Amino acid sequence: MPTVDDVVAKLEQLAPLHGAEEWDNVGLLVGDRKRAAGRVMTCLTLTPATVAEAIDDRAELVVVHHPLPFRPISRVTSDTTSGRMLWDLIGAGVGVYSAHTAFDSAGEGINQQLAVAFGLCQIAALVSAADDGPEASLGSGRCGNVAPPISLAELADRAKDFLSLASVRVVGHDDHTLRRIAVACGSGGSFLDAARIKECDCLVTGETSFHTCLEAEASGVALVLVGHFASERFAMERLADELAGCFPELTVWASRRERDPLRAV
Repeated sequence: MPTVDDVVAKLEQLAPLHGAEEWDNVGLLVGDRKRAAGRVMTCLTLTPATVAEAIDDRAELVVVHHPLPFRPISRVTSDTTSGRMLWDLIGAGVGVYSAHTAFDSAGEGINQQLAVAFGLCQIAALVSAADDGPEASLGSGRCGNVAPPISLAELADRAKDFLSLASVRVVGHDDHTLRRIAVACGSGGSFLDAARIKECDCLVTGETSFHTCLEAEASGVALVLVGHFASERFAMERLADELAGCFPELTVWASRRERDPLRAV
């Protein structure tokens, strides 16, 4: 039976941790590397629902996108929601691993998967990890060309189809012609300047602020906002399939209880 460390080694191969942002907290955050990991669950975020599922279904390891703990903590108690979740996981012997921004930026990570799904070609990092050498093609976000050009409405339809969404939010006119598109999963409004520098006509991201929307409109860069959850959750489902293929002896599943906390009414 593979150990936690065996699964961690594979995850670090898929998303090398040196690709994470400096502020991030990635790697094995909770757990015993030598423990057997026969049951592994992936999810986007640790919540009371996903923690309960991991414990109820006897997972030995949770591979979560958003790290917990994220910032250094001085105590683990049940006085807070995060403390309660960590206390419960530790008590049940469940490890926690997160690659977060390393997985966002990996060669086959979330942003690359989105760029491919949206039909981009000549895909490159939106913000390169290095000016030259083997790391030059890696980095944060993605950008690429689309040929033939498409309209903003057509891109919105592609996003809805791939992510199984009823609707997305956009900044810009439906007939805005798009020849070059940037992608940044999650809360990616900070990549607007990079998209502008790379001469992108549009930035696809999960969410951003109202003022970033105004800035994008003023600068002539369209936005497609698919929602933070939708922009990343699909990749955790794919990751479960990837791990199951690498370790046939494991039981691996994407959380069945995880839901987007936002809904339209």
